[in-house]
Amino acid sequence: MAHKQWKVSKIRYCEHVGHEIALESQVVYPPEYLPDQPPRILARRCSNAMECNAMDRMTCAWCGTNPDVRPS
Repeated sequence: MAHKQWKVSKIRYCEHVGHEIALESQVVYPPEYLPDQPPRILARRCSNAMECNAMDRMTCAWCGTNPDVRPS
């Protein structure tokens, strides 16, 4: 059976909150009987998204509020 897991893809300094955050990806791994299938990324998120979405201004695409700003 396939399983999902959140993995940290990058750790970056965020200018909006003033400290380091983790950029995470939800990865789906194939079941054991399909070993030649590559893992797939379903979603991406920021470890600080809840706090950023509570701010009065738009933050970035990782939080889902501003698709124009993509931190690298």
